[in-house]
Formats: sequence, structure tokens, C-alpha cells
Amino acid sequence: MTKVGEHITIDIIGTNKEYDPSLYEKLINKIAKAAKVTILNISKYKFEPQGFTILALLAESHISFHTFPEKGIISFDFFTCGKISPSIAIDIIKKEFVHKRIIIKEFNRDTKSLYHDIYSSPGLQKSYVVNDVIEDFKSRAGQHIEILDLVQFGKSLFIDGEIQVAATDEHLYSSTFVGAGLNLNKDKERAAIIGGGDGGVARECISKNFNFIDWYELDPEVVEVCNKHLGDIGKKATEKNSVKCVWGDAFESIKSINDDTYDHIFVDLNDDQFCIDLAAKNMDSMIRILKPKGVITAQVGSQDKKPKQVDNWLNVFNHHFGNTKLSRIYIPSFDCSWNFSSSINH
Repeated sequence: MTKVGEHITIDIIGTNKEYDPSLYEKLINKIAKAAKVTILNISKYKFEPQGFTILALLAESHISFHTFPEKGIISFDFFTCGKISPSIAIDIIKKEFVHKRIIIKEFNRDTKSLYHDIYSSPGLQKSYVVNDVIEDFKSRAGQHIEILDLVQFGKSLFIDGEIQVAATDEHLYSSTFVGAGLNLNKDKERAAIIGGGDGGVARECISKNFNFIDWYELDPEVVEVCNKHLGDIGKKATEKNSVKCVWGDAFESIKSINDDTYDHIFVDLNDDQFCIDLAAKNMDSMIRILKPKGVITAQVGSQDKKPKQVDNWLNVFNHHFGNTKLSRIYIPSFDCSWNFSSSINH
């Protein structure tokens, strides 16, 4: 992270008086002196019938005032790469203007950026703090793939604007996912993974000593970029002798699989309605290749963020199996608890 300066904006609300323009120039000089910055030039303009703008060009950046008498608002802006924080202007401004309230926003100007969480509500905006954008491209399969270095969670995979996995807590997701299935059936002869391009579920299956793992993944570029930047998650699962990678549409691929092949099927698709409908449409095909007493486990999303979609997933499982067991774990990088649904093929 490279810091280039500090920035403050102050909006003075409820100023019913239109102050003389000379006051603003006086305040700029006072603030500049307190902040130990150098004024190079001052430009000002009075609007008709009302309103005034003044801008001081600094050796260290700028200071400005802009007034909105018809709204009772005065806006102040101070950006500096100097050694003294621009917040030194706050007390000076508070003393000079009669006001109802003051809105202050302070932030560093640096190479960090914010990546908005798509599940933020209109009244509560949540963002990831980004150190660096490592990858940003659209795959041939049509997915927008990003690898971001997050301040709190390290290297993380985002697909179509939604976080999929973070280096610091991925193990919570994958271990709970695979463990949910194994809790219902300990057999580990053969597993199928549908999706899961980051490789975490494959890694867990390898660590649990499944003899054979068939990994069906639509987008090989997801696997490639995760192997490159998030290698500790998959641990080169694609190179293991026990793992067979099948690229393309998983539900087309499984049509050629014999009946009663798998002890476990792990469905790691997106938790959106499209994927729920896709899984529902192909559930009979998955049941066909699942052994009697075999278990199908799917990540079904968050009841905190997408309660309707979790319910829709559970309805699919209950309709086809008449049973489902829900496992849940809090994932810090998701900022919510995540659910995994498992059903036994009776």
C-alpha cells in the first residue's frame, strides 16, 4: 500500500446566513497556517443571485469552500500530502459558522480500494478493503473472474462480483462441506464433485482418503487461476492420481456414468436461483449415479443473506429424498453463516 495524502470533507448543515466572501479567504489562510501548508494561488467566484466558491491551490494540494445558500449548506474540502492531518481544520470551521450539524468524512488517499459487498442494503453499505487487484478478466465460459488481495482475508476469488473463497478461512467452508456428507455415510470409495473450481472440496476429499474422485468443472480458467494464486487451497488436486478432472457441463457429462457409482456427490454450484433450478432439473440424474445409502451434499447459501434461496434448495432436497440434514458454519470473509444440506439416497 502506498499512501499519497489525507483528505477531509466537511459539510456544514443549517447555515441560514450568507457569509461575506472575505471570511472564506481568511479561514483558508488560517487553516493553511495551522496545517503548515503553502498557498500558491487563490481563485474565487461569486455567483448570482447567490453562492460563492473559493479554491486555494497548495504546494501540497488544495483547500476549497463552496456555498449553497438556498440549501443552507457550506461544503469544505481539504486534501494534503503534508505532514499535518487536514482534520486540524475541523475546530477552526466549527467556531466560525452557525450550524445545526456538521458531516465530516476523513479518508486516506492511497492505493487501497473498496470492493462493495453485493449483499449490502441501501442503508448499510459493506465493503472489502483491497490491497491489490491481481487478476481481473472474463473467462471463455463467460464468468467475470477476479483475484483480489484483501486487507483482512488475503488473496480471494470473486466470480461475477461475489466472493467465493478467501485464503484465510477457506478451510472452514470445505471441511464443513465434506464433513457434512461423511457424517451420514463413512464410505469413501468414490466421490463426485460438481463445481468447486477453487479446489478446496477436492483437497478435502483427498485428505479424507477417498479412493477415486471425479471432479466436474464447467470453467477450467477458474481452476487455473486458483492454482496460480490460491495454490494452498487446492494443493494441486488436479495432479493427484486419485482425481479425474472432467471439463464442461457436469450434467451432460454424468449421463455417461453407470448407475450406483458414487458414495458421495458434492454439489458446489452458485447459490442463485438459476443453479437451484439447474440442480432440480438434473436431480434424478444425480440420484441415478448415487449408490443406495449414498449421500448428496450441496452448499445452499446463507439464511442471513439469501433465506428464500436456502428454502428453495431445501425444498428440492426434501422433494427428492424426503430427508435433509443442514450443517452450518460462520465464514468470516462471507460475514455470515453458510449452510450445507445433505440427504441420504434411500
